[in-house]
Amino acid sequence: MSAEFELTALPRDEQGKGASRRLRREGRVPAVIYGAGQAPEVVSLEHRELSHNLEHEAFYSHVLKIKLGERVETAILRDLQRHPYKPVILHVDLQRVAADQKIHVHVPLHFVNEESSVGVKQQGGAVSHHLIEVDVACLPGQLPEFIAVDLAGLEVGQSLHLSDLVLPEGIELTALTHGTHADQVVVSIHAARGGAEEEGAASA
Repeated sequence: MSAEFELTALPRDEQGKGASRRLRREGRVPAVIYGAGQAPEVVSLEHRELSHNLEHEAFYSHVLKIKLGERVETAILRDLQRHPYKPVILHVDLQRVAADQKIHVHVPLHFVNEESSVGVKQQGGAVSHHLIEVDVACLPGQLPEFIAVDLAGLEVGQSLHLSDLVLPEGIELTALTHGTHADQVVVSIHAARGGAEEEGAASA
């Protein structure tokens, strides 16, 4: 993992809607940390710091460091509640992680060599993205920032499935554990509409 993210949390004594509203007026976000066999812990996070980190795609699929006084917890972002129309974060759920326990995380897909792929550059096709992220299972230390999907050799009429992805060491695709019927299409290249019409005319 190339990036590192750290949040400073403060313990939260009061709970309830009234207490949460007061926290938000003070520029803080109610949050809870749970998991790893420990009791849930209610805390608050600084809204500005959290918002800044959320601008980075990698933040959503990284193991985060949560500073609680002299103690540091490691956790992943499990849930995020936003205000329906204001740029305000209402609540955050953080799940603790243990180094020796696998976690399930949604990891983004990065598509490379689209414009230079055989199907696009040589055959005039168009790319269709069927998935933009995948659910993976791995140990926290193996969690990738993203998974690259190389389209270089993909031709018109061809597609890449989950089973075609090149995965970093220790990464397992959750969907594929359910059987071959769950081997979804990730990306495909189809003939552009104008190109299909020209091919049809030529065949006629």
